[in-house]
Amino acid sequence: MPIPSPFHPRTSALMESHEWRDWSGYLAASLYEPLHDREYYAIRSSAALIDVSPLFKYEIRGPDAERLLDRIITRDANRCAVGQVLYTPWCDDDGKVIDDGTVTRLATDRFRVTSADPNLAWFQDCAWGMQVEIQDVSAELAALALQGPNARVILQQVIQGIDLQGLKFYRAAPACLGDLPLYVSRTGYTGDLGYELWVAPEGALILWDALIEHGEGYGITPAGMLALDLARIEAGLVMIQVDYISTRHALIEEQKSSPFEIGLGWAVDMKKKSFVGKRSLQAELARGFTWRLVGVEVDWNSLENIYAQFDLTPRLAGRASRVAAPVYQGGEQIGQMTSHAFSPLLKKYLGIASIKSQHASYGARVSVEVTVEYTRQKAQATLVALPFYNPPRKRA
Repeated sequence: MPIPSPFHPRTSALMESHEWRDWSGYLAASLYEPLHDREYYAIRSSAALIDVSPLFKYEIRGPDAERLLDRIITRDANRCAVGQVLYTPWCDDDGKVIDDGTVTRLATDRFRVTSADPNLAWFQDCAWGMQVEIQDVSAELAALALQGPNARVILQQVIQGIDLQGLKFYRAAPACLGDLPLYVSRTGYTGDLGYELWVAPEGALILWDALIEHGEGYGITPAGMLALDLARIEAGLVMIQVDYISTRHALIEEQKSSPFEIGLGWAVDMKKKSFVGKRSLQAELARGFTWRLVGVEVDWNSLENIYAQFDLTPRLAGRASRVAAPVYQGGEQIGQMTSHAFSPLLKKYLGIASIKSQHASYGARVSVEVTVEYTRQKAQATLVALPFYNPPRKRA
């Protein structure tokens, strides 16, 4: 049975919808109100407060901490400075993705890793023979994401001991709220300006109350997973078990993916001397990879015409879908949209898709399967680059 996070006394009091979900064994709010519209617009136009405590969190420390991380991840841990955050996948020996997450260098010999799935056993296996300590600190850290254009101005009024204006994208630093120590990283899963705040569980409610109090005049709004799902699709951010299947969960080899196939080739440093899966990834680069991650924009006029055949208007706004929809070209299925939604901000129906590499050209015309009145139809669409939404304020 899912357990409450450290923020549950506050989130449960706001839960009008009573719609919870199980996120890694914790109760997570799907949405607070009957509709998630206001929560989504808070991410894009004011500020949203999202409980992300269910993330798995590990601390790796010791003389060989850097050496271990460099063995595990596909990026160069040696180039990660204290206070820097790396987003990275990690692979098995066959170069297939086990998970993806963030690596934060807290000190010369101390790192924190976050992930969607449990990874303690894998990290321990990779650490064989090294002088390193690996600790699961998932229950020892509450995590709160403050995302949106007003995130910085709100946070500046709440915490001390940190230069938020000077904190660059994917950098992190310690701070405090009065006597309460916390750690701030300029990261998030929304593709917008935002921060993630890491605090001991006993300080969770103090932090929540301070942000709500000082953010009231800036439109701060607690947001759930439905709003977050819309935002991450607009930002072109992949989700494990949705846009790719972890090697731990794959039932057949064809369900596994390399970093190059899920849009994370930029996070693979092939100049590194060695890391788990490098030989396999070198071979894949030489022969070419099977799949490529792209965006899909569905033609609205085509959708309207399909629905008009049944005297209906398109019923596509609302919750994002994680049900895969086939993508066709010339009568041949060339891939599938794995996440798709109507973007309230962009006013387009969008999808993240895995397409066979030989067909994955930007601007290519394709068709996607939609179901209307229990019949399968094909709507016209175009393959485009990701992300769909990338505001300058995210990095500014």
